[in-house]
Amino acid sequence: MDRIKLGLVGIGKIARDQHLPAIAASVDFELAATASRHARVDGVEGHGSIAELIAARPEIDALSLCTPPEGRFEQAMAAIAAGKHVMLEKPPAATVSEARTLERAAHAAGVSLYATWHSREAGEVDAARDWLAARRIDVVRIRWMEDIRQWHPGQDWILAAGGFGVFDPGINALSIATRILPQPLTVLAATMDIPANRACPIAASVRFRTGSAEVDAKFDFLQTGEQTWQIEVETDAGLLRLTEGGGRLERPGQPSLSGPDREYPRLYRAFAELIRSGQSDVDLQPIQLVADAFLVAERRIVDPFQF
Repeated sequence: MDRIKLGLVGIGKIARDQHLPAIAASVDFELAATASRHARVDGVEGHGSIAELIAARPEIDALSLCTPPEGRFEQAMAAIAAGKHVMLEKPPAATVSEARTLERAAHAAGVSLYATWHSREAGEVDAARDWLAARRIDVVRIRWMEDIRQWHPGQDWILAAGGFGVFDPGINALSIATRILPQPLTVLAATMDIPANRACPIAASVRFRTGSAEVDAKFDFLQTGEQTWQIEVETDAGLLRLTEGGGRLERPGQPSLSGPDREYPRLYRAFAELIRSGQSDVDLQPIQLVADAFLVAERRIVDPFQF
């Protein structure tokens, strides 16, 4: 089967750390060209914008967008208008309405649109979902705390309007929670700590409900030392603990499980399957929950933040 010719848009940290290795190892895709205002990939044809890439390489089948969510809507619309299949790094857009518009445009154009949630592909997420399916959920605790200086060094956009702030990583936790919990999540209340010199929160607490159970979520961008990416679920059969961003699972009476780190290879395999089957996958539950949290949140101004 012929490999799918792919263009990669946005050559930043996530592209270099995750997308490029996954594409290089893929049997489904051939990296044909890139687009970035400031960066190039050695040995790969590079362009300064998505418009230049599309004009120069009309035979490319699909585009993977790794740019920040602010401004990605226009890029995705241009790709869809050119008849390209589109894969979106998380979060898929700056707003829910942008993502819905992209979904409708892709359907009308007859191309595949894939709104990815890479943390759902962590090694033990599916096993956690399967174990919880038959259990009563009593309490859920989410703790997603990491060091912004380590994972997003100098990336001012992430704390600017449209950058999501601490919800850029926090949405990963919500993507897992919406996959593993048997019933939907709804937002009850939230607080957000916003640095005096920034537009988006550097820490947040959110209370959700799932069925009759409450969910207590805390997100923090100023965690130093050991990083925390953990979800605990108290059930009628005991405590399930999912740690290491979904890579390690502990359940009552069973040995712990640790799955391999193959999140991005799994995403690209799924994208290839969507393209070949003529389908799309646009699950917006995680970004909808973030949007709802912003709607109800109490905002607290805290000390300025500098990288």
